[in-house]
Amino acid sequence: MLNRFRHFWTLVITPIANLLLKLGVSADMVTLVGTVGVSAGALIFFPRGQLWLGAVVITCFVFSDLIDGHMARTSGTSSKWGSYLDSTLDRIADGAIFGALVLFYANSRAGDSTLMASVTLWALVMGAVTSYARAKAESLGYKASGGLAERADRLVFVLVTAFFSDVFNLPILLEIVIWYIAAASTITVVQRSLSVRKQVLADPANAGLDTPPPPEDPKS
Repeated sequence: MLNRFRHFWTLVITPIANLLLKLGVSADMVTLVGTVGVSAGALIFFPRGQLWLGAVVITCFVFSDLIDGHMARTSGTSSKWGSYLDSTLDRIADGAIFGALVLFYANSRAGDSTLMASVTLWALVMGAVTSYARAKAESLGYKASGGLAERADRLVFVLVTAFFSDVFNLPILLEIVIWYIAAASTITVVQRSLSVRKQVLADPANAGLDTPPPPEDPKS
């Protein structure tokens, strides 16, 4: 859903990316700093119930995910290593955000909800599986993108609602979104799995994938 706004944000971050390149900052450094900032913002503020402040800090560093890619392309330093580093650190940032929300709901002085802690943990796990399903499919030569809950959508939904649920003292807003993300991520994993299965079965080389092996000849 958010891919349609990528051109707009590219125009916004281009001056920043160009300035960092002139200062000699590498794309990998921006990726690393962004991940540290997101993780610190989440783990410091969310567990203590300071959701709006955590959301603001995290949002400031989330844009590094756009900046580093633009820097790499502009400077001609795009590489497999950069792609690997970016994807790996994205998983750390996602884990920190949703893990911090698990701690928030587990905190008796803040969220105080075992149910929501469990749902948030499930959202964390399925978010990771969503990314893994795509990566594994691509490693096998298949496609497994799309679905109800891609990474950018999950981040925007949870950060925006965390901010407003805290500012307006309406915790139900964040709870609804986390339930949605947990369900949508689960559906996305199923969608991607079915998509890969369809591609595998359509491949002549794997036509007999679901066919049980013939029984062994006892005389052989």
